[in-house]
Amino acid sequence: MNYRKKSLQKTVILCLTAVLAFNLSGCGKKSLLDPKNPVSLTVWHYYNGSQQAAFDALVEEFNDTTGREKGIYVQSYSQGSVSDLETAVRDAIDEKVGSDEIPDIFSSYADTAYEVEQAGALANLSDYLSDEDLEQYVDSYIEEGRIATDGSLRIFPTAKSTEIMMINKTDWEPFAEEAGASLEDLKTIEGVVSVAQKYYEWTDSLTPDIPGDGKAFYGRDALANYFIIGMQQLGAEIFQVENGEVTLHVPKEELRRLWENYYIPMVKGYFGAYGSFRSDDVKTGDILAYTGSTSSAMYFPDQVELDNDSHAIDYIVMAAPVLEGGQNYAVQQGAGMVVSKSDETHEYAAVEFLKWFTQAENNLQFGCVSGYLPVTKEANSAEKLDLVIAEQKLEVAPKTYDCLTTIFQEMNDTTLYTNKSFKNGSDARKVLEYNLADKAAEDRAAVAAALEQGADLEEASAAYITEEAFETWYTSFCDALEDVLK
Repeated sequence: MNYRKKSLQKTVILCLTAVLAFNLSGCGKKSLLDPKNPVSLTVWHYYNGSQQAAFDALVEEFNDTTGREKGIYVQSYSQGSVSDLETAVRDAIDEKVGSDEIPDIFSSYADTAYEVEQAGALANLSDYLSDEDLEQYVDSYIEEGRIATDGSLRIFPTAKSTEIMMINKTDWEPFAEEAGASLEDLKTIEGVVSVAQKYYEWTDSLTPDIPGDGKAFYGRDALANYFIIGMQQLGAEIFQVENGEVTLHVPKEELRRLWENYYIPMVKGYFGAYGSFRSDDVKTGDILAYTGSTSSAMYFPDQVELDNDSHAIDYIVMAAPVLEGGQNYAVQQGAGMVVSKSDETHEYAAVEFLKWFTQAENNLQFGCVSGYLPVTKEANSAEKLDLVIAEQKLEVAPKTYDCLTTIFQEMNDTTLYTNKSFKNGSDARKVLEYNLADKAAEDRAAVAAALEQGADLEEASAAYITEEAFETWYTSFCDALEDVLK
């Protein structure tokens, strides 16, 4: 009995020693930081305007509070556009003449991060985050960041977005009343096509002396999202990725659905794409509605500006339409932050800053200005948003607020999706973005020329919407994808 008691005491002592050693080793990383000798971190991003101002304000707040306490000082720099940032990062990694040193942290989409990871230049964030840390974040956001071959985390989720539909309410209402259209019709992509045809015909009828001058109703940004998410809604994953290797999945009937519900209405003039973004087209009165990123809400115009007139407009925010009968998938997008591989002190300090930035209060403060979704589970609710607005006394643009709350309401019934990263993924996405869009623009121009020569719409568009036309495009589309994936 006495022997067993001594053995038990020895076991307890060993366990306590092990726990103490574990705790000390866990605190060891903290001892790397010294408030008297702060670690300096450089962050590169692509934010501009109000987004940049909001990010810089949070960086300043961090430096004055948590950063000062822990010994971390952050400096942030905008590199301009996303493409400018990607170029600057690649030049830094390649040590090109005149390039800056690679920053400690930089914004990155998954495809670019995958390239940098393949070059061995990214820190393993899993070394600095516990299971409890990771549990705080939306699961799919964390999963997107696991781009290393061993499944460890390389992309820290910082701000995300999905797609919404925005409508010029002011000009929608008289059309809807006269044509018998409703917002319920706009919940499916097929419904949008039907409404767009009605709008084209209605606007054409307003000028009976000028036949064939109907106007487009709808447009969309990011056609690549239409392909990727549309295929998911129909139960087909276009890029099937396993261990970094991609298998192309392009079933004909599913792609026919996508072709019929984008290319045909584009060619007939029911849909349109004129400016750089569809919010630009709403401003010029060329379309009434569009599907775009949640972060585009701030750019939705307050008025329509025509050549000889302008008028103020109100707006409607809706969930992005889904293919009829399809599963409720929506795109998950938005760059995260990656940490350059360096030394343990800098990597740890970088993660500490990112953890602070993504705390619910800070992340929502950024989202209120940028239109980006917060990344923690706690922050993704209208209740938490309202609480932060009240506590921080934030002024939030109504469009941004309505956009965020619309998505919060939809998230429980929506599956967010983004394809896994793979070699040449950026090039494959460009095929999705431009292959059909460029053809639709070219063919629409030919149809418009025929209309000006006196042909009616059915005659002018007939040659472009046949089964043969689809087969020709389908073959060229598949060939283009296969070429970039070789």
